[in-house]
Amino acid sequence: MAALRIRQDCSPADLRQRAARERDTRASLRLLAIANALEGMTRAEAARLAGMERQALHDAIQRFNAEGPDGLHDRHRSGRPELSPGQQAALKTHILHGPEPERDGVSAWRLADLCEHVERAYGVSDSNGASRACSSG
Repeated sequence: MAALRIRQDCSPADLRQRAARERDTRASLRLLAIANALEGMTRAEAARLAGMERQALHDAIQRFNAEGPDGLHDRHRSGRPELSPGQQAALKTHILHGPEPERDGVSAWRLADLCEHVERAYGVSDSNGASRACSSG
């Protein structure tokens, strides 16, 4: 299988200069790895010198080919929903106030209790693990 071709509109020297100015360390390493590959290093060696796996270099080359150097920055990843600062403050107050045994049925908060409260009060639940942790009580 032939190696993925790398676009040629940026020279290795240009990529190295850009990497030196880049504030995003991961993007800088991707630029250096691509510069190494453009200079004739094997993909495995170019990736190793930049501290990445060959597959990560392959992925970076695909993004570089499609979007140029700006495509090498990490993309925003969606995660679990976050509470607003006001909701966080209210939750902190709720936690510090502690449970009322008659009302809440517990004398100390458990993770499951707090997850249930957050879901009820703010409509925020996490299906990526916290809910499993919450259900294990």
